[in-house]
Amino acid sequence: MTNAASFWDKIAPKYATDPIKDMESYEYTLGRTLSYLMSMDRVLEVGCGTGNTATQIAPHVGQITGTDISPAMIDIARARPTTGDVRFEAMSAEEAVKLPGPFEVVLAFNLFHLVAKFEDILADIHRQLPKGGYLISKTPCLADPVIGFKRHLIRAMIPPMKMLGKAPDVRFFTQKYFEDSLTFAGFDIVEAGNFPAMSRYIVARKQ
Repeated sequence: MTNAASFWDKIAPKYATDPIKDMESYEYTLGRTLSYLMSMDRVLEVGCGTGNTATQIAPHVGQITGTDISPAMIDIARARPTTGDVRFEAMSAEEAVKLPGPFEVVLAFNLFHLVAKFEDILADIHRQLPKGGYLISKTPCLADPVIGFKRHLIRAMIPPMKMLGKAPDVRFFTQKYFEDSLTFAGFDIVEAGNFPAMSRYIVARKQ
């Protein structure tokens, strides 16, 4: 946890000011996410970063708790203005998915490729949600052939960038493996799409 937290703490100021690379995809998936949320829902976002998405969702739900492994990211998130009930806490993904809740929805955007054992986290989220509750995620599936040459370029760049402290630990897996893992954990996939090509947006419901 310490190494990951230190990495994200270091890049937090730049991360907060960098523009979203694909705003069209971001806005589309944000809209799809909002369509599944109810005004009284209690929502957990795991890996919330600097809180941009959580603060936009907050006015539409009863309460949202954003968590991130980086205290520096959380400090920036807490300074964001919002009109809803949003709380931010610094903790690892493994800790966040053991929070007592209750939560009707768990969000995890750009998270699962950055944790060593996302399969365990899926199992904890499944236990955390009530029957019919939603896990909504967006995950770069960097081993998938659909990414083509870019997949190989990313794979080649990550080790040297990691040695220079410019990249975190990254796990490579395919869309099929990730979706199979969701099914194995006890979720039904109700919606899925690529926005953009390497990021698999999935809405999964607890059976």
